[in-house]
Amino acid sequence: MTHQTSATPRTIAFIGAGNMASAIFGGMIEAGYPADRIIATARSRDTLEALEQRYGVTTTQDNADAVARADVIVLGVKPQMMHDVCQALAPAVQERKPLVISVAAGITCDSLERWLGGELAIIRCMPNTPSLVGVGASGLYATSRVTDEQRALMDEMLTAVGIVEWVEEEGLLEAVTGISGSGPAYFFLFIEALEAAGIELGLDAETARRLAIQTGRGAAQMAFTSEHEPAELRRRVCSPNGTTERAINSFEGDGLREIVGRAAKASSARAAELARELDQ
Repeated sequence: MTHQTSATPRTIAFIGAGNMASAIFGGMIEAGYPADRIIATARSRDTLEALEQRYGVTTTQDNADAVARADVIVLGVKPQMMHDVCQALAPAVQERKPLVISVAAGITCDSLERWLGGELAIIRCMPNTPSLVGVGASGLYATSRVTDEQRALMDEMLTAVGIVEWVEEEGLLEAVTGISGSGPAYFFLFIEALEAAGIELGLDAETARRLAIQTGRGAAQMAFTSEHEPAELRRRVCSPNGTTERAINSFEGDGLREIVGRAAKASSARAAELARELDQ
């Protein structure tokens, strides 16, 4: 990782250092970001001691103390806790005026700004669980107060654990949720179904699972690295009147595309509902 966004690397406080937050700063450290510029908070002293030992970061149970030392804060607490946490942090945030980054689903920038006292640069991030293994996909939205330098820093942080896509309308984060935020579970379900089909065809469970997982892994890697679109890659596997074409025709006949579309829309709609519920 390069960190040329300023002469001195920013001090970043992760408020609520759960799995996603630790995946992000772990990836940053592995890519070269200085561990002594990262502060992690959690309620459990045992959790913090484990983070200190594994990553060498500074830790504290005092969220306000972390904010007072930070140029950037990453809010990683559960959505249901965000209101109370933000209100408690508001005095420290208003004094420091850090860049505020939220990885909590459903909490709008307007809500965060209101709870934290106003006039802040805020970025909302919708990461996904493959960030935990360095191949995440994150959707980002920035408010008008966010500078180009702050956007660049956010790119640095998130590309350490995967790819980054910016959207220019906050509502499009709901679409990101429906595609990449919830998407890993769709692929896990497909692996489950393929494994079950293998067992029904006579394979033992372990063999069927290993074949299904590796096939998904290989197909994703081919799609990621190929110059061709997924539709072309699919066509190249389908010999005329062959085995794969027969399977694809079965999928198409059962309306797989429509099924996936309805599922993604259902996830996106639920994201919008959560935003309304959490804004109360």
